[in-house]
Amino acid sequence: MTNTAKIHGTKSEGASKISVRSMTACAMLSAVAFVLQLIEFSIPIMPAFVKLDISDIPALVGAFVLGPIWGGVIELIKNLIHLPFGSSLGVGELCNFIFGAVFTVSAGYIYRFKKTRLTAVYACIAGSVLMAAVSLPLNYFFVYPAYVKIYGMPLESIISMYEEILPSVSGVPTGNTLLNCLLVFNLPFTLAKGILESFICHLIYKPISSIYKKGIG
Repeated sequence: MTNTAKIHGTKSEGASKISVRSMTACAMLSAVAFVLQLIEFSIPIMPAFVKLDISDIPALVGAFVLGPIWGGVIELIKNLIHLPFGSSLGVGELCNFIFGAVFTVSAGYIYRFKKTRLTAVYACIAGSVLMAAVSLPLNYFFVYPAYVKIYGMPLESIISMYEEILPSVSGVPTGNTLLNCLLVFNLPFTLAKGILESFICHLIYKPISSIYKKGIG
């Protein structure tokens, strides 16, 4: 066997090894993400139907360790597994996937350009801001109208849950009550969720990254 053939053979084996390990890591992170998605809870400053979960953390770790696209893949697998357990006919899962994919993939791409701790911080902040920004039109034009149809609940009843927490939300900052609810409550909530998940990710990223790299070696 020539030296060239040996080199190509080594590269092929290395690529295959990385690919198999990446898929294995993806499967494990997706499973953890699914379990975390089942652990959701309400918080006092939001209506009871708005739940908090931290299931984007495994996908964010995957985006940093495996590559940005893997973050989106983990989000997709997580929500496909969750479909039978949901009650929104897939609307909640689709919404969760879009939010999570925007968050993790964008953060992963930014981090890939320069893999430093500071870049990771900037990447997570940017991803959180993008996720919050996307949540506004998606909730306004798709999610809430879909919930009205699925659950047969008038939009006014949903808005009243926000008004119980902050009565003045119906008139501030715009003349559109639903838009006000999303701006005052959901937008900051989604941003804070991204920041919280980013903080936890930074605590666990190094140990997971080291285990993964040792496995490749």
